[in-house]
Amino acid sequence: MWLRQVALVAHDLEPVVAELEAVLGLKVAFRDPGVAIFGLVNAVMPVGGEFLEVVQPVKDDASALRYLHRRGGDAGYMLIFEVADALAHRERVLGLGARQIAAMDKRYVFTHFHPADFGGVLTSIDSVKGVENWLDPDSDWPPAGDDWRKAKATNATAILGATVQTKAPAALAARWGELLAVPVEEGKGAPSLRLTRGNVRFIEPVDADGTGVTGIDIAMSDPAAALAKARERDLPVEGNSVTICGTRFTLHQA
Repeated sequence: MWLRQVALVAHDLEPVVAELEAVLGLKVAFRDPGVAIFGLVNAVMPVGGEFLEVVQPVKDDASALRYLHRRGGDAGYMLIFEVADALAHRERVLGLGARQIAAMDKRYVFTHFHPADFGGVLTSIDSVKGVENWLDPDSDWPPAGDDWRKAKATNATAILGATVQTKAPAALAARWGELLAVPVEEGKGAPSLRLTRGNVRFIEPVDADGTGVTGIDIAMSDPAAALAKARERDLPVEGNSVTICGTRFTLHQA
């Protein structure tokens, strides 16, 4: 299982995209018209072979708008995992009591699961049919369009993992481990899921809502340059981390 894409949600898409471009050196590869069905507009940016997406709700009944209100502002929103066979995982996860809220069964196969069944995090398990090696960093990824490889950043090289807050880290980690069929590891007081590529870490709440994605770990060729650009834009910087879109980006030397 591969943490292939992480989504952020913002009241205003373009300023967040501009900050990600300026600080992390990302480039927009695709704006997916298909997300309109969810009441959204978006921008998808490659980070090596992974992807960072920013969505903005544009309809009053969009679930992402309710999420924004619940989190109290811009925040981490969704984790998307790639597997070899998403249909098999769908059957297994539904059998464990999780609920499906959206699905597609074409060349691109996905299942979005109810956030309440993943501790408040919108979660999807996806696969792409006809791909020779789905773990190849350059393998096809329809949510990023056909030409995403031309938009790869030169500084940011990979999404290493994501952090989820919860009032019961050990219990939620165990439930995710069951739902995703991956082992739980203990480390420095924060349990995590070690995937084939990437990881998900579970921590105590850092804000009043107490749920959702709060952090992303990024591999960078030059973290210091990115942090300097963040300071120039008066973004919150602490150690090797910068906060963008209400989410703590921790920058690691690639």
